[in-house]
Amino acid sequence: MSTYPAAKVPEKLFEDPAAEQRWRARFSAPRVSLPDWARDAPQRSLYVSNVSGTWEIYAWDRERDTHRQVTDRPNGTFHGTLSADGEHIWWFSDTDGDEFGSWVVQPFGSDSHESALPGTHPGYPSGLELGAKVRGVAMSTDDGVTVWIARDGGAPEVIYQHEQDGGLSALSWDETVLVISHSEHGDSRHPALRVLRVDGSAVAEKWDGPGKGLEALDFAPVAGDQRLLVLHERRGREELLIWDVESDTETEITLDLPGEVSADWYPDGSALLIAHTHHARTTMHRYDIASRTLTDLPTPAGTVGGAAVRPDGSVEYSWSSAATPSLVRSLSAGGEDRVLLSPPGERAPGSQPVTDVFVEVPYGPNDTVHALVSRPEGDGPVPTVFNLHGGPHAADEDRFSAYRAAWLDAGFAVVEINYRGSTGYGSAWRDAIEGRPGLTELEDVARVQDWAFREGLTTPELSVVAGASWGGYLTLLAMGTQPERWAGGVAGVPVADYVSAYADEMEPLRAYDRALFGGSPDDVPDTYRDCSPITYVDQVRAPVLVLAGDNDPRCPIQQILNYLDRLADRDVPFEFYRYDAGHGSLVIAETLRQVSAEIAFARNVVGRP
Repeated sequence: MSTYPAAKVPEKLFEDPAAEQRWRARFSAPRVSLPDWARDAPQRSLYVSNVSGTWEIYAWDRERDTHRQVTDRPNGTFHGTLSADGEHIWWFSDTDGDEFGSWVVQPFGSDSHESALPGTHPGYPSGLELGAKVRGVAMSTDDGVTVWIARDGGAPEVIYQHEQDGGLSALSWDETVLVISHSEHGDSRHPALRVLRVDGSAVAEKWDGPGKGLEALDFAPVAGDQRLLVLHERRGREELLIWDVESDTETEITLDLPGEVSADWYPDGSALLIAHTHHARTTMHRYDIASRTLTDLPTPAGTVGGAAVRPDGSVEYSWSSAATPSLVRSLSAGGEDRVLLSPPGERAPGSQPVTDVFVEVPYGPNDTVHALVSRPEGDGPVPTVFNLHGGPHAADEDRFSAYRAAWLDAGFAVVEINYRGSTGYGSAWRDAIEGRPGLTELEDVARVQDWAFREGLTTPELSVVAGASWGGYLTLLAMGTQPERWAGGVAGVPVADYVSAYADEMEPLRAYDRALFGGSPDDVPDTYRDCSPITYVDQVRAPVLVLAGDNDPRCPIQQILNYLDRLADRDVPFEFYRYDAGHGSLVIAETLRQVSAEIAFARNVVGRP
């Protein structure tokens, strides 16, 4: 095994004890996710929290107001749900964060667990639906996706199997039909929907054609009601329709809102809770289906991370803004808004708001690139981190980020860019990277960086490019294709050698890459070569820090080592932070070490140690 220069992790980032305590508190202050609840026993809930120092699953009995930690694993646990009757907890058990494993089940009030569905094989989770009598599970492996159904306590039966990517999306409340998402047409970025009876026989199919995906959200929460809520993009952005799968008829929902939407049902199926995203912020609304009226719900300015309607009509939602840490709130049917769930301990300190910047570009499909900018106090050019989000099917938003706040406390301005490929700006903007991923996004990054230069915010000598996952990939690609722009790069869990990554990554990501690049490396070798960071490794001039997990199925370790070997053959300084987990860490102490290493590295490369 090769030896690489190890990343330096300082004991503390700040000389000021108050500043040191503040940045650590933002990461380690107790937080909770939006709670889920059992379909037929809504007094029983499940959520994820970092109270123990690791993100684990917790059970909440609302009647007794008691909370219990359910899982306790070295690398944390993030995926869990409740059986329909609330008597059992299902959670996904992988190995050291590698995301490959099986579902296990345990009683709501017990610590003992066992295999949830003997007769299914391990894999990457691709959907779980738990009814009173029907349980559905989907798993992906290198051979494709498999969907099983177990009825009335019987053994699981395979009802769908295909080499292309797909998964289980929804089960009707009467448990007679289910929906699978599939890409049998060969494009997992724009899936189709198929409705099956629980015995596997076909009911209906819906596909809008090339470049137009469909996403099943949920069936109406009423027994015998087979209306399915679906996201479509027929007019170039994500909108809603209701598909009655029994009659195979649909009703499109046209809303007078400028951005993209998602939705959830109200309990009686007569209305929808609308979450509307526009320019990196969220508003919520109630849509009455019969009258087609839209009513605004009072929501603070910022981002709603998730929302759902309780049986009593109240809306529970998680919310934050760049300045205010996350809260789990409840909005009653009468309009009273209160904090719903507060973990023990002090809340995380707040941070600064973000400012919107729209930089003009000479190409479509939009005429501007939207960036979120925050800067420390002081005049003149300052060290600046251009933090590129992952995905690419994601977006930066006006939400609280302990990571952003740590950079600000360290004296860096932070620029977050919703480059082409980001969601929330229409289908054409999201899909503009197809056939030329990486290089397309970096054109937008360069435009925003040029704006920062013109405004006097920063200089090339003070600019650091950073990101994780897809953002880490863009970071390494930027270091080789834009070497004159950057003083250094911080790449977390990146794709570094795309051909090698394709060979080793999980099959769902191979399918995604084929859709994004236009085929496999054998089909379009020139595209993979042109869009791979290792192609440009000899042009890298500035120092690089790479962070990687040994068990990462998304950005596997070997392709990163290939890149580091090439760096090691040259005189370019680099550092490597290697850890024993997967695509990131759920352990707070590990997160603190990584962020500390990143900021210390960046301070050195801009001459501000």
